[in-house]
Amino acid sequence: MAFDLPALPYSRDALAPHISEDTLNFHHGKHHQAYVTNLNKLIEGTDLENKSLEEIIKVAASDSSKAGLFNNAAQVWNHTFYWHSMKPGGGGKPSGAIAEKINADFGSYEKFAEEFKAAGGGQFGSGWAWLVLKDGKLAIRKTPNAETPLTEDGATPLLTMDVWEHAYYLDYQNSRPNYMTAFIDNLVNWDFANQNLADAS
Repeated sequence: MAFDLPALPYSRDALAPHISEDTLNFHHGKHHQAYVTNLNKLIEGTDLENKSLEEIIKVAASDSSKAGLFNNAAQVWNHTFYWHSMKPGGGGKPSGAIAEKINADFGSYEKFAEEFKAAGGGQFGSGWAWLVLKDGKLAIRKTPNAETPLTEDGATPLLTMDVWEHAYYLDYQNSRPNYMTAFIDNLVNWDFANQNLADAS
């Protein structure tokens, strides 16, 4: 069963001016599509062909000979999760259960935003910043390349920010900090985080 490129949950111009249509044409239409295409080639004719994406990631993560498979499968999952982590008119302080958890576990929204941006800014080279639920508490993770909290026992991803250069270079050139500020202030989909928190509870 081949995987398909998941549709964006909004039009390609919906995140402008913070993320341009040009960026989404390349990032979703080219980069994400390439991971899907490569994944399908790698599982074709194998015993993984009818497994879920999450199952493939977990099998490949524990086998160093399957590094190429892991990278493509995890990047398909990470990118799909990232598109849903944003929405037009998003960002700023959350409401609902996630707001209460952020205040309880980080002390304030401002402290969370500071730590989240520090994770994204502190990831050398390509990677991701994550908000996860672990042992009933919110925590921040940074992962290099295609790595994902899905492989960490007991960690449930709630939200992610892509800090690979192709996520922001057309719009922000080499200024990852400006991209991260725009993500936090204008793009975060707190409804998605709230739903993930509810599903994990």
